[in-house]
Amino acid sequence: MNSKRLQRLIRFLRDDLAIPSTSIDLAVRHQPDSLNLFPMVLWQYGLVTKKQLEQIFDWLETA
Repeated sequence: MNSKRLQRLIRFLRDDLAIPSTSIDLAVRHQPDSLNLFPMVLWQYGLVTKKQLEQIFDWLETA
């Protein structure tokens, strides 16, 4: 996985969506091989809302 892109995604999650660092850390520990599946881990564990999930996928599409 592209670590620079992951770091940018984490910054977006923390700064723009106000996802707590503890939630992000949990998802990172369970991260799949694909960065595109990372948001699904957040959603699967109930760490983001459906609206936030859509925002994350929009960000991934344009980043």
